[in-house]
Amino acid sequence: MSSIRQTSARLADGREIIYFDDAGTQPRERRIDTRELDPRPPTPSMRFDVLSSEWVTVATARQTRVHLPSADLDPLAPQSAGNPSEIPDLYDVAVFENRSPSFGPDSGNETIVASTDEANDARQPPIGAVQLASGRCEVVAFDPDRAGTFGTQSTVRARTIIEAWAERTRALSAVPGVQQVFPFENRGVEIGVTLHHPHGQIYAYPYVPQRIRRIARSIGERGPGLFAEILEHELAGPRLLIEGEHFTAFVPFASRWPVELQVLPHRHIPDLAATTTAERDELASMTLRLARGLDALYDAPLPYIAGWLQAPVAAYRDELRLGWSVTSPRRAADKLKFLAGSEAVMGAWVADISPEASAARLRDAIAKADEQHPVEPLNQQWGAMRDA
Repeated sequence: MSSIRQTSARLADGREIIYFDDAGTQPRERRIDTRELDPRPPTPSMRFDVLSSEWVTVATARQTRVHLPSADLDPLAPQSAGNPSEIPDLYDVAVFENRSPSFGPDSGNETIVASTDEANDARQPPIGAVQLASGRCEVVAFDPDRAGTFGTQSTVRARTIIEAWAERTRALSAVPGVQQVFPFENRGVEIGVTLHHPHGQIYAYPYVPQRIRRIARSIGERGPGLFAEILEHELAGPRLLIEGEHFTAFVPFASRWPVELQVLPHRHIPDLAATTTAERDELASMTLRLARGLDALYDAPLPYIAGWLQAPVAAYRDELRLGWSVTSPRRAADKLKFLAGSEAVMGAWVADISPEASAARLRDAIAKADEQHPVEPLNQQWGAMRDA
């Protein structure tokens, strides 16, 4: 089969759009975006919270973003006479700059440093520090069809999505001022999703977020082999979900959410851009099996947040290992976990379900999904496409 193809174009207001065609899709000339659009909003600003050592973006233009549009006005479907959407042409996977971004469109050359050390460190921004929220925010449309989810995609399409995540990680890591690249997917109105069309996003931050800095601090305290030790511990434990040739999926030992899983590679990989073809092939199958298993838990689409934790662009590359993290607040078929006082204010978590019980339920759900909706091997799907 031919390889996944990538082509780039511009939308009517100058934003970039990148098409990723499935292996086997024939080349085509893309339609031009002829809409009349308002100018892009100015780049938001960021304010530094000196108590938490975190940057907070103030992006007021996001107040006007699209909210749960009707099916005939789907902004992620291919454009038609009655639907002036964001994507001018038919596509397999499309990535484009967000119209209402949290970061950008301007990119900056100034490196923003928020120290992981004591609060009086000389590198800490002062009280009242404000910076331009440089960077980039992109939307990743998984499929031209509004019906479906990531878990309902074919293995070939999942492989194209993996390729898009990896290639955009590589490209965004080269943008001046970008310090961290984060591909993620929010799913379900319970999470706050405002578009039902299957899609994800990619944030390119001008700083290293607090979550990554905390992980880096733990590695500094415990040693550079921490991820290898975690993987060894989980491979021998009752929380194992799927063990592949290149990756392993498991429920973390100290899970916070009612449903939580993590995927780690067997070798050290800093980000998706550093994965091999074989590793991306396995990720396509494994992430699909996990997504279908999650939906089999309650025989309904599970609300979740799925994100790729990667090493920063220019720090901790030899210590911080790539990982896929999925969390869901659903603790029963008709119950959600809400973050109240202890978790929301103090950051002191209380788990409602033991990680071992959660892992057992997930293993059963994955087995159920494997039986009812098996994930076809890539080679088998490519062979069928070639024969057709």
